Amino acid sequence: MPLTRVSLAEKLALFESHWDPHVVADYNGNEVMVVKFAGEFPFHKHDDTDDFFLVLEGEVILDGEDGDSVTLGPGDLCVVPKGMVHRPRAASEAKVLLIEPAGEPNTGDSGLPAAGKPRI
Repeated sequence: MPLTRVSLAEKLALFESHWDPHVVADYNGNEVMVVKFAGEFPFHKHDDTDDFFLVLEGEVILDGEDGDSVTLGPGDLCVVPKGMVHRPRAASEAKVLLIEPAGEPNTGDSGLPAAGKPRI
């Protein structure tokens, strides 16, 4: 298998939608995804996996259900522990890299339909 270069900027330029992760690579059974955030995502949790967020551009606030929150800027990352109720939000568009086990619904237990996670 040849080495493959992935330009995150090029991949992010391929779509305009928000809260719609797109898979750009696979890593040890995980999907590496890019996504654009704007507004608020619902509170949710993932019972069986941590949630990895790396902000590429913009600013993201991760809120915990208990009132705890953290603000992330470009180059900042946060791992939300499995089972922790949380929500990401962004006042204006932010570009984010996510890593999740393949097949993990992005909506967790929120009851909302999961994004399709197309490969680009």
